[in-house]
Amino acid sequence: MTSFAPDSIVLNRKLPLWYQVSQSLRASILGRSPRDPLRLPTEEQLAVHYGVSVLTMRQALKELEDEGLITRHRRRGTFIEPNARRGTPVRLLGSVDAIVAQQSGMTTELLDHGHARVPAELAEFFPDLAEVATYHRLRSDEKTGEPTNHAHNYVRPELADRIDLDDLVRWPMTKVLRDIVGADISRITDTVEARLADPETARLLNVPLLSPILHYTGITYDMAGRVLDVAVIHYRGDRFSFTVTLDAT
Repeated sequence: MTSFAPDSIVLNRKLPLWYQVSQSLRASILGRSPRDPLRLPTEEQLAVHYGVSVLTMRQALKELEDEGLITRHRRRGTFIEPNARRGTPVRLLGSVDAIVAQQSGMTTELLDHGHARVPAELAEFFPDLAEVATYHRLRSDEKTGEPTNHAHNYVRPELADRIDLDDLVRWPMTKVLRDIVGADISRITDTVEARLADPETARLLNVPLLSPILHYTGITYDMAGRVLDVAVIHYRGDRFSFTVTLDAT
């Protein structure tokens, strides 16, 4: 039986290896094509793929099993759960792959895209630009079709010229920029705050006007400190929670 092939990552030795591996594998699983096989490689094969010990790999797989994304069967192997509910809480621990995992695993519709003047509230992030490329996407639960969040991305035009719109339907913007466009991402800063749904958000997410939502802003930087992308995402407050875990080491 052919096994599912996860993406590779470069591990950051300052963060727990099991966590980085689990988040990378989670993003690969949630972003898979319906045609991809459901069976995962063995623990030993995955450990070699990620360059970690079998014990570390086992801990990463347990995280995904606890979340309901995979099931493990003695002698048969480990399988992706095709009907697992998406949009579960995500623990962020400073990893770009955690951001990719946070954004993965939903049906995505590209509502519109184009170029526009830099919004006044984002001018500090793009001081050298008059215009940015814009993308607006709606994400829905794969199983129920229920809208869960909508995202506006503001991207440097020279990067947008290399973005395939089909990739944005399948993958999160962070993954497209890093793995397909080849942008050299150094860090992402996240801000999450409670807000009330404005008319656009209420309509798109099918929630009452002025109901609570989670307002997320993610700023993606390259190695030179330039901002590559600003993501503004509105999540349904009754479907998402965010937990930040700080590493004491």
